[in-house]
Amino acid sequence: MTKRLALLLPALAATHFTFAREGYDHPPLPSSIGDPMVTMLVIIMAILLLIIILLAHVLTGAASFYYKREKEIEAEKKKINVSSTVLTVAVLFFCMPLFAQDAPADAEAVVVQAKSFGPLSATAYYLVTGVIAIELLVIVALLWQLRTFLSRVKKQNATEHEKATKPAAWKTIWAKLNSLKPIEQEKALVMDHEYDGIRELDNRLPPWWLYGFYGTIIFAGIYLWRYHVSETAPLSQQEFAIAMEKAEEQKAAYLKKSANNVDENTVKMLTESSALDAGKTVFIQNCAACHGKDGEGTVGPNLTDDYWLHGGSIADVFKSVKYGWPEKGMRSWKEDLSPVQIAQVSSFIKSLHGSNPPNGKEKQGELYQESGAAPSDSTAAKADSSVVSAK
Repeated sequence: MTKRLALLLPALAATHFTFAREGYDHPPLPSSIGDPMVTMLVIIMAILLLIIILLAHVLTGAASFYYKREKEIEAEKKKINVSSTVLTVAVLFFCMPLFAQDAPADAEAVVVQAKSFGPLSATAYYLVTGVIAIELLVIVALLWQLRTFLSRVKKQNATEHEKATKPAAWKTIWAKLNSLKPIEQEKALVMDHEYDGIRELDNRLPPWWLYGFYGTIIFAGIYLWRYHVSETAPLSQQEFAIAMEKAEEQKAAYLKKSANNVDENTVKMLTESSALDAGKTVFIQNCAACHGKDGEGTVGPNLTDDYWLHGGSIADVFKSVKYGWPEKGMRSWKEDLSPVQIAQVSSFIKSLHGSNPPNGKEKQGELYQESGAAPSDSTAAKADSSVVSAK
């Protein structure tokens, strides 16, 4: 901006001195300062210049206000270019001497009058009208720019007002779901009766409730058709019976799968005849050589009395069969028998207790009593060992 003014002012100064020199080359012309036309043009230029200055100030303020609210420029504010104002003032300053030239000689006055517009020369006239035209263009540009900023500020204010007055999203959704009418229409909804000061409004049912009610009706029709008419799906009792059957199948599959997971910590006394018969078969094949076929004891100890060398619980018997006692001549059977077979033979051995078979070996080990059970007298046992062993 400063460079442009520096280049423009010398040119205007040259024009000024050229016009002044022309005044010296000719006889002085009569002054046109007092002419009404000249006075009117000067007043118009001054008024337009004042309007430009006022608009420039207004536009600067509007721009500063807009950019401050937008927070787009913090360090410096964008200012409106007022070069046209300075240019106008400079042109007016350097053109003032044109209005004070003296009239030329009578012979030359005829030529000057031929090239002039009223009291002004052609050059002065065109310069003045050009300045006025430039001022008008500057005013139009300033007004257009001011209108742009005001529209932006107005739009910004409208947006802020809309945000401030806009209800919350959940309130809008709730109003749409319930088809609520505004409070201004409450008088049209008031019914003719009231009770104890309580007025009733003729509001429609909420759409979500109404559609939900329709949905239950449709569901009831489908349910009746499927379960009671076409019978394509089981009723509650039938579903329960099916579920129980499925549970039994799953239980059997689980027991079958987890049967081999038994050990001395989880073994339980088996009382089913099938389990005891399987245990008897294993006992006769693998244990009768040392303990006798009825458990009376030969090389090994008697398994029918209350005395045990290594404990008499089902867990102790299972452990003795599984790991054996190599230092006493009993081998380990965990490599030959499965955990289920060991549990079966252990349960069979426990079932021999008190059978009192003939030729029973003498007592060995320590007395063992089951929890809550009295020790049995082997001499008082009257049951036939062959009968007991068959159980």
